[in-house]
Amino acid sequence: MPSLNGKGLEALKLLLSQTSKDMHAPLLPMLFPVLGSKVTGADAEFQYPSGQWLELCGMLAALVADSGNNKGQLGLLVEAIKRDERRSDQVEIKKYLEYQKTFKKRQTSDKPDAPDLCLRCLPSDATRPGYLKAQMAAEAHGGYTTFIDLPEIDGLNGLCGGHKQVTHLLRLMFDRQIYQALRATVDGITGSALLRTNITMSATPSSCREFFKSNLFDGTLGRVALSFKPRADRDGRIPRIGKFSDEFYEQLDQYLTRLTIVKGRYVIRPLNKVIERLAVEMAELADLTDSNCLHDMGKRSLISAFKAGCVMWALNNMTWTRSMGDMVEWLVWNDTWSKWQVLGDMLLQDGMLSTTGNEKKGPANMLDSIHGTTFSEQQLDALRQSLGKPIGADTKRQLRVWSARGFITYSSQTGLYTITEEYLKKSNNKK
Repeated sequence: MPSLNGKGLEALKLLLSQTSKDMHAPLLPMLFPVLGSKVTGADAEFQYPSGQWLELCGMLAALVADSGNNKGQLGLLVEAIKRDERRSDQVEIKKYLEYQKTFKKRQTSDKPDAPDLCLRCLPSDATRPGYLKAQMAAEAHGGYTTFIDLPEIDGLNGLCGGHKQVTHLLRLMFDRQIYQALRATVDGITGSALLRTNITMSATPSSCREFFKSNLFDGTLGRVALSFKPRADRDGRIPRIGKFSDEFYEQLDQYLTRLTIVKGRYVIRPLNKVIERLAVEMAELADLTDSNCLHDMGKRSLISAFKAGCVMWALNNMTWTRSMGDMVEWLVWNDTWSKWQVLGDMLLQDGMLSTTGNEKKGPANMLDSIHGTTFSEQQLDALRQSLGKPIGADTKRQLRVWSARGFITYSSQTGLYTITEEYLKKSNNKK
């Protein structure tokens, strides 16, 4: 993780100062969905390198760590950032309960309409009709972004109305699309709303694997940024957290105010350059491993990191710094690394990569599957065919990538390719 002492990262450093040091890297990606929800989605848009205008909603992140590995510190930061919204939500809930107590059982013709339940932070056990009702209220009152913190990733099943609907609803959130519902019952919800929601969630590695096992390749996993914390050493030390003093809240509020006043359309050119460079690097990695799965996940990871960059830009008085660019780059690769650490062996089952055991956690270069140090183009064709991959032009493209990276050399006299000593040393070190 880049140093938090870099210019433009002061707000992130302040927040993480209240957590134990071992949680700085795992919690950092989780901050952006919470902070991004402070920006009213309908008021601020940022231009992605593709030319599309994006709002700071649809940011979905999951903290994955073993049970008892300090995931609960995320909730402390959520409450610190969203305490103003929590207070306003309590007022809204009280107003709604008063209406129900006074008018719900009355059958008079002059009965007033029920007030909109304008909640900024939705409860973790919200149902799908309740969620739609809250989103309709959010859209009617300025299009603000709602936020949900789920202590367990399984909470998405209740929010989406069952696991089979998770993919559908998360896609609508991530892509900021309209959700339409029609209910035939009297108490059902009928209506439509543009979904502006950010979500943070926590999971253990086993629950994360169970949740995503049937949604690895349909785009659901790519839309959720993972932040993985490996199990810590059993040293017996109790982690220390901050005091959340009045001075801390005073400093924090100064940064949060910068998010609430962001209005208009913006083009952050230095951020777009970083994203375009990372897109090329992600494509190169996908070529080296010949993994379409890695490439598809990477494209959505870039969008999540782009939105995080926009949050940092707003926190820094709408000014870009190099340290923020380093942080965006780290977010992309940390998301990729986390997914392969937690789900690597399951992702390999799509036939894009080969491995000899489930203990292998990273995307492997196909070059490691070649027997010996010299091979011909026909041998690579045979390997690709055995893995169900196209040959011909695709084989030649892979050879060009390996040659450009210095992994192989070609002999025009023998017509054979030789794996370089430099690559063999790196491959042996990884093993």
